[in-house]
Amino acid sequence: MTNSIAEFETDSKVIFVIGSNTTACHPLIATRIIRAKENGARLIVADPRNIQLTKFADLSVHQRLGTDVALLNGMMQVIIKNNWHAADYVEQRCEEFEALKETVASYTPERVAAITGIAARDIEQMAELYATNAPGALLYAMGITQHTTGVDNVKSCCNLAMLCGNLGIPGGGVNPLRGQNNVQGACDMGGLPNVFTGYQPVADPEVREKFAKAWGCDALSDTPGMTITDMISAIDEGKIKGLYIIGENPKLSDPDKNHLDQVLKKLDFLVVEDIFLTESAQVADVVFASAALGERQGTFTNTERRCMLTQKAVEPVGNALPDWQIISRFATALGHDMSYGSPEEIFNEMASLTKSYQGMTYDRIGIDGLQWPCLSTDHPGTPYLHKETFTRGKGRFHAIEFKEPAEAASAEYPMMMTTGRMFAHFHTGTMTRVSNSLDTEQKTGYVDINPADAEKLNIAPGDMVLLTSPRGEIEAPARLTDSVPPKNLFLPIHFGENPTNTLTSSTAFDPIAKIPEFKVGAVRIEKLIA
Repeated sequence: MTNSIAEFETDSKVIFVIGSNTTACHPLIATRIIRAKENGARLIVADPRNIQLTKFADLSVHQRLGTDVALLNGMMQVIIKNNWHAADYVEQRCEEFEALKETVASYTPERVAAITGIAARDIEQMAELYATNAPGALLYAMGITQHTTGVDNVKSCCNLAMLCGNLGIPGGGVNPLRGQNNVQGACDMGGLPNVFTGYQPVADPEVREKFAKAWGCDALSDTPGMTITDMISAIDEGKIKGLYIIGENPKLSDPDKNHLDQVLKKLDFLVVEDIFLTESAQVADVVFASAALGERQGTFTNTERRCMLTQKAVEPVGNALPDWQIISRFATALGHDMSYGSPEEIFNEMASLTKSYQGMTYDRIGIDGLQWPCLSTDHPGTPYLHKETFTRGKGRFHAIEFKEPAEAASAEYPMMMTTGRMFAHFHTGTMTRVSNSLDTEQKTGYVDINPADAEKLNIAPGDMVLLTSPRGEIEAPARLTDSVPPKNLFLPIHFGENPTNTLTSSTAFDPIAKIPEFKVGAVRIEKLIA
């Protein structure tokens, strides 16, 4: 996130939420949005489904699955045509504007209406609301990223924000809402295949030399690692023989489950490190029992770049250990002495090697945390980014053309499916489904279907249905709701009994980020006869 969560409530005059079911997935942030609305801010919601947040919106629209680039280009066409863009900001702080202007010129409201299914007048109203109520915050989540055009979608969000001068100011920004509590922290710590901590590239020889010296190594590889998508392909091709999974449950979270199950069987050795015996852990050769949140000390960096300290409340259960101890012992057993004495020692080493964290210490983080970049021990942290200049100098517009999703409805698979979370459960249910109170809220998976489609197929509430895609099939009970438009279905991702990702594609993914297209897929639905 470029900005801070509190700013939505105190500074934003308009909030544009696209591809985020915020009330279900980020309820505390949704509360801020609702309070902002009560304080007079305008709210725009764009989502293929009629989500709870739409009840509070000044304007809500439902774009056809996978058409976000067209919608955002359409808004920018209207903004530029009416001279609502921040011309001085664009001139002084941005580049490649003419290329953007030329590209979006053809995305008239009428053309975008034909692509997205949103009325042309609503596209015009969206553009006016966002452009004429500064500062404006744009929020998105995996409804934007989990597409074959995920990178294009994010760049288009940035284009819109820069066009209206909404980067580098309080209450503005491009604000991805992270899916888990430490996704931002994991990325900051080098949990990506091509960087060390703080996004320092492995290709940079000076960076490699710095880390090699700190870690007592002769040299470090300049070859980027693999994404998860690449790893699965490499296992399938016999190029990877062993896999170590930490805090992840790919047998439910990864696409094309049937294919993944067969690929994992090709491994010579599988290690899983987790707090519960997940579906993935159940097929592992070795399971390392990890300590849970209240059983360990350490830091998390949340969605607004805020690094926060957590203290151990109770001792770990059984033989469980904090992750840092497991990894240290594992590395030492492999021949590299990684004998740290505490999480604080690890944090201090990281901060010394990472500019954006170098002003942080456990004492400074305290109760409220600090937002990076925090450049010195007297630096207060950074509530919002790009205040006077962008990291690269000028902000660059990217002229992006709309591309259709990889899969479309057909005679054999006439319905379009999207996937996501529900309020009571989290990701693959590793934690929430062992909570009796949460599991009582929803004990099984389901499929949401529009009543008009259900009537045509003679499907009543609670009927078991068979869902089939080119990858496989699952059974689930039906829920009738107008939250999904006709010809569309929604399935939650949390339930091993109804593994939604049996249906999703592992071959349709963004060519740059390699993220699979979880949010769009063609399926067939049939009522099962008891």
